[in-house]
Amino acid sequence: MEEITDIDWETTPKDYTAHSGAPLVANTPIAKREAIIAALKTVSDPEITINIWDMGLVYKLEQKDNGDVYIEMTVTSPMCPVAEILPEQAAKAVAQVEGTGEVEVKVVWEPAWDISMLSEDAKAMIELF
Repeated sequence: MEEITDIDWETTPKDYTAHSGAPLVANTPIAKREAIIAALKTVSDPEITINIWDMGLVYKLEQKDNGDVYIEMTVTSPMCPVAEILPEQAAKAVAQVEGTGEVEVKVVWEPAWDISMLSEDAKAMIELF
């Protein structure tokens, strides 16, 4: 087997996926999208103290007919010290919403996050500082 020596593991983004929740009982009404977004707004980037939804870190929110939820999100930088923690917090927050089943949150790196992805509310919060 050939050894790979040209990868800089210090700067290479790692893949993070978090899971939470359990399958819904049949015929249970599924959660409203707004309730899931409200749950995501309870999770904040600790360095910036703005929630991940308003930060624009959530790229995809998909609800399945059985109540399962799939989320793709990113972090502000590949070297972000909370890259493992934020998806776990997001998965747990969404799993607590009544009418959600299994929750999967995956960190993606494309497109790279930048400040233009902030919501208008987040931009207003930053201006206060």
